[in-house]
Amino acid sequence: MQLDCDVSAVPWCNHLHFLQRIDFAVLFLQVVIDAFRLINANMMVLGHEPRQTTSNLGHLNKPSIQALIHGLNRHYYSITINYRKNELEQKMLLNLHKKSWMEGLTLQDYSEHCKLNETVVKEMLELAKNYNKAVEEEDKMTPEQLAIKNVGKQDPKRHLEEHVDVLMTCNIVQCLAAMLDTVVFK
Repeated sequence: MQLDCDVSAVPWCNHLHFLQRIDFAVLFLQVVIDAFRLINANMMVLGHEPRQTTSNLGHLNKPSIQALIHGLNRHYYSITINYRKNELEQKMLLNLHKKSWMEGLTLQDYSEHCKLNETVVKEMLELAKNYNKAVEEEDKMTPEQLAIKNVGKQDPKRHLEEHVDVLMTCNIVQCLAAMLDTVVFK
């Protein structure tokens, strides 16, 4: 079965970039992948089953309340469609949001980078204070209390490590990209 989705037929989609069109087409396929068949009202009056399938009980999806309000199983019924993408289509969709090698060389705006550094360092200060308190409390606890100490709570040590990794990575990438730009574009 071949499904054609002409996104350019939708008037407000004409200004979209090509990749955004592909993204929209994939979204469009995911939303409109059900086929609907109208139910003849005369068949319902006579008490006949309007569906023309033999047995698809294992493949029926429970309809949402909104679909039932709009007349599903009363004015029309849904037929599930099994559509499989080929290998090339799967590769294309998987590579849609993949970063290219050039994205690592783009510099962030310095003011935004400075604000990000400032907020991360403030969060790290709070996490360091919380970690100090946690270490002091651990000295006074029994082994049973230590086992259940962090259940349902934020682990300040792990979050502090994550913040340090993020901050160092961002700063190293920014510094290397800035140095590379100054060397290349002298």
